[in-house]
Amino acid sequence: MKYIKVFLHSFMLGITNPIFIIVMVLTIIVLIFGKKIIGWFGEYWTKESLSKLPKDKYIILNDIFIEVNGRTHQIDHIVVSPYGIFSIETKQYNGYITGNKYDKKWIRYAGNKKYYYENPIRQNYGHVKGLSELLNIDESKIFNIVCIPSTAKLNIEHDGELTRYDTLVERITSYNEVIIDNVTDIVETINRSNIVDKSKRKEHIRNIRENIIDNDLTKCPRCGRQLVERNGQYGKFIGCSNYPKCKYTEKMYK
Repeated sequence: MKYIKVFLHSFMLGITNPIFIIVMVLTIIVLIFGKKIIGWFGEYWTKESLSKLPKDKYIILNDIFIEVNGRTHQIDHIVVSPYGIFSIETKQYNGYITGNKYDKKWIRYAGNKKYYYENPIRQNYGHVKGLSELLNIDESKIFNIVCIPSTAKLNIEHDGELTRYDTLVERITSYNEVIIDNVTDIVETINRSNIVDKSKRKEHIRNIRENIIDNDLTKCPRCGRQLVERNGQYGKFIGCSNYPKCKYTEKMYK
């Protein structure tokens, strides 16, 4: 009881301190909007990197949302140039991550736990196919690039799809064979097809979230929290990170 009184007394003194109030407000903002803030920084650094491309050869399109044959694609960045079209997905991953370009899921290790994430190379390949259909261009002229921050430790088998912020421009400019002769037409088609209606974009995001909760093994279908690998009496299994409040389990992911 004594310690509780001391804590309450200290708290009451703190709320009269402007610095304390600022820290509390910032903490609440981070707790509520943490993922959005992290994602925003990832998008910002990618844009900063892309801005270094020569403007007379490369046209940059950001946050493109298109619908092709009934399927929607929200593409972080598209770069159109005579040397190809680059579909760029930004992922603000941290930690130690393993997998390969063909896996449905990648694994992130955090201590003795494993977290499963959708493979962004596969995800972005869907965007590549969407752009190919929209523009009526062969897929070989559209390049799949996933940009990940330098803080992540990667053990990913890939064929050059992964890059860092500081090597993104180098990766794009490594292509120097002219394969696109109608850059202006392509940019106009993408801009004309870009869905800017906020309600449709929100519906797209809502549908994705609902689909993740219902079908994605990375999320618990009961409460929506992260699924993690656990050790049980009969071996390893997947369980909810919200245990014991949520006791959802399933067989080990393969």
